[in-house]
Amino acid sequence: MNARDRFRSILKSAAASVAALFACLSPLAAQEVTITSAQGGLSVTGRIVSYDGQYMRVESDYGPLTVDYSTVQCSGAACPDPAQYVPRLRISGEARATEILLPALLDGFARQADLTAQQIVTDDMLSGIMLLDAQNAPVLDVPVLPSNSAEAFADLVTFRADAALSFREILDVENQRAADVGLADLRGLGHAFILGIDALVPIVSPLNPQRRIDPGLLDAAFTGVVTAWPDGTPLSLHLGPELDGQADAFLASLPGDAASLTRHRDAAALSAAVAEDVGALGVTALSETGVAQAVSLVDTCGLVSAPRISSIKTQDYPLTTPLFLTLAQQRQPQIVLDFLGYLRSPEAHLIIRRAGLVDLGVVPIPLDGQGGRLAHAITIAGVDTPLTELQRMVQLMHARARSSLTFRFDVGTATLDPVSNANLLTLAHDIRAGLYDGRDILLIGFSDGEGPALANLELSGERAKRVRDRLLDVLGDDLPETVQIDTAAFGEALPIGCDDTARGRQANRRVEVWIGD
Repeated sequence: MNARDRFRSILKSAAASVAALFACLSPLAAQEVTITSAQGGLSVTGRIVSYDGQYMRVESDYGPLTVDYSTVQCSGAACPDPAQYVPRLRISGEARATEILLPALLDGFARQADLTAQQIVTDDMLSGIMLLDAQNAPVLDVPVLPSNSAEAFADLVTFRADAALSFREILDVENQRAADVGLADLRGLGHAFILGIDALVPIVSPLNPQRRIDPGLLDAAFTGVVTAWPDGTPLSLHLGPELDGQADAFLASLPGDAASLTRHRDAAALSAAVAEDVGALGVTALSETGVAQAVSLVDTCGLVSAPRISSIKTQDYPLTTPLFLTLAQQRQPQIVLDFLGYLRSPEAHLIIRRAGLVDLGVVPIPLDGQGGRLAHAITIAGVDTPLTELQRMVQLMHARARSSLTFRFDVGTATLDPVSNANLLTLAHDIRAGLYDGRDILLIGFSDGEGPALANLELSGERAKRVRDRLLDVLGDDLPETVQIDTAAFGEALPIGCDDTARGRQANRRVEVWIGD
């Protein structure tokens, strides 16, 4: 059974009946309530899915219904009491995130807001975090459900959780199930947030002389196209636990179904098994290589992809795994919105780095530090990309610095991917905060090398303009007069990956942000 089939199986079993879900909730939450309009002319009976102090969402025979609680009458033991209301955010997701990072972030937020974070432990396991004010009154209740990415998304669509923490984005089948139960597009703005980014690296035995691997060979090995190392040693393939979000994100990125491989209970067991087998090839998190040997990615074009902080932030490194926080509802209590805002702060970024992830803080990447890719562009310059065009590009970049914010699109669409949506919000937030006052922002579009060069040039320009238009939509009337946003396009002129692999083409289809004074 491949990864997508396992996810479908989880969704099917978890969402076979919404009614069965409520048997797993507290007795009151599982009971039906009846809401009646103020005039008494309309009544609906159903089960409460959520209540934020103002709006209540009910799952009824007519589908999901959201009402302003102050405008209706509610009868039933589960009807909330506004006077006793405490905002609640139920979070399900990867144990690494729910047990380590989330408590640290909530504690940091509490200290900044003059609150206290109290951990709730049940059977020696963290089951929740309560934020208390100076009078020890609860102001936010955060029940925690350690699980995995697939179960976290299943918890969203069966209303067991309000938010999912995952090392992969929601799959089409999961997003469709969310739509079936009345939820909005969970990939969209206001639903998907990025807390940080991790990187995966290939690992081999220290006895294996290989210290570099072509990304195309990595894909071919894990899809069974290649079964031996160049010297004839048989390949054995290794990954982390079943349904581990990072491992499954890697499997989902492969160009075909995964070959037969061994799954290990944790990163330490994976590393130990690979280290003992000279023919082993594994993929693990950058911080968890253990006793195995990490190898670099070097494609057939000679381009080296190293998991440096800047290349992880920009996602120029092809094996990044963002940590997603996906909210079932855009409408949230103010304290939850305040927490989401805190996640952009330098204090939160420090906590994220201490947890072993790369934060989303924006950093400049000077032109001087990009000699490798510029040298490669000059080497492959030709009729389609003349040196005069490269000179024009360098002149535009020379007076600017590249921002780590980069925009990419879902394959074959003009839709920004989830990380790019997060970057869009970050850029808009920083513009509103005055960080770019008196400066110009240049959005430079690039393409892969598939198809005619002129068409690629036009496409890269359209995508740069698409990002600008989306940014202006988010800003509304908040664009300061002293900030100028322009676009430029150079098509396939500056590749950062080979076009002979899907990973390389995806990396090349991008819009970079360059900031000038």
